Amino acid sequence: MKPRVILWLLPLLIAGGLIWSLVNWRNQPPEISFTKVVREPISSSVSTNGKVEPIEWAVARAQRSGAVIAIRVERGQHVEQDAPLVEIDASDAVADLAAAQSHIAQANADLAVLDKGGRATDLADIASGIEKAKLELAAAQNDFDSLTRLEAKGAAARLEVATAKLRVDAAQQQIRSLEQKRVALVAAPDKSAALARLHDFESAAELAQQRIKQSVVRAPVSGTVYQFDLKRGAYLAAGDSIASIGKLERVRVNVNVDEPDLGRVTRGLPVSITWEAIPGRTWKGEVDKTATAIEAQGSRQVGQVICVIENPDRDLLPGTNVTVDIRAESVKNALTIPRQAIPPGLGQTGVFVLSGDRLTWKKITVGIGNKTRAQVEGLSEGDSVALPTNKPLKEGMIVKPVFP
Repeated sequence: MKPRVILWLLPLLIAGGLIWSLVNWRNQPPEISFTKVVREPISSSVSTNGKVEPIEWAVARAQRSGAVIAIRVERGQHVEQDAPLVEIDASDAVADLAAAQSHIAQANADLAVLDKGGRATDLADIASGIEKAKLELAAAQNDFDSLTRLEAKGAAARLEVATAKLRVDAAQQQIRSLEQKRVALVAAPDKSAALARLHDFESAAELAQQRIKQSVVRAPVSGTVYQFDLKRGAYLAAGDSIASIGKLERVRVNVNVDEPDLGRVTRGLPVSITWEAIPGRTWKGEVDKTATAIEAQGSRQVGQVICVIENPDRDLLPGTNVTVDIRAESVKNALTIPRQAIPPGLGQTGVFVLSGDRLTWKKITVGIGNKTRAQVEGLSEGDSVALPTNKPLKEGMIVKPVFP
């Protein structure tokens, strides 16, 4: 054959080979991934979200206003009842107490004076005056008596006797006046007023002591401080929340369960809790109360289920958002396939099973399931079930099976 003819035939042969390869490739059956039907125990679970709350708790509040001068606790710390949490500035109350105590001391001293009949100097002056007046009375009485006898004998004038009598009367009046003055030193109104002042000062001292006591905020219950963010120097008003304290050995988790799953959740079902902040850790508990109402939560219709969770290390803190898994049902020896192997939206529940090298459609009944696998009826152990693919599948289709 001439070279020129060969040069013309060579491109034709190459093109023909390419066409034959393309046709042959297009006629090859598609590769489809399959999974095996296996027999295993399976548990149906309801997975959702929830929020941790304490079962027993109390809030410590400020009883008076003032600036925080000392902090005695931190978040996550376990405290006993009446343990000091923070101290509020009480310098004004301390000053008031000192002033009240000084007034009380003075009032008690005044009462002691009154109880003794008056001040010692006043009493001494009056006693001295009475003694002097008595001496003068005695002398005047002697003079009067002598002059009276002399008058009877005609040896004294009546005027002298009258003058002596006036001296006696004056001395007696002096004694009476001084005795009245001594009684007047401790009049009943004076003592009542002194007692009233003492009571006022004692009340002021008691009030100051109460304010000082209120300056130390104490734990209302024993438990773990799970909410606390005060800083030294912060100003508090009476009634402000200081810290939340709860018993965290057992906590409550409020769980939002979608309406279609509520019928599967009953009291006493086992519950597992995980928290992203502590990876690999699981807390166990059970359903304590089922939902009593349905409410909208965004695009979801949910009921609130309450679970009680054991928290022996007290590390699952209130206020945290957790992932909740409620185990609803269990089957020990179930036929299962991956949940993704059940195609949605075909009008009936079924799967494509490998029969030889062809696909066969089989109707199935789906039982319980969890996030990844589902119990099925209508298949046999070891059957090969097609996994999802972007290639359209149909009955009798020839395929090349691949088992990942």
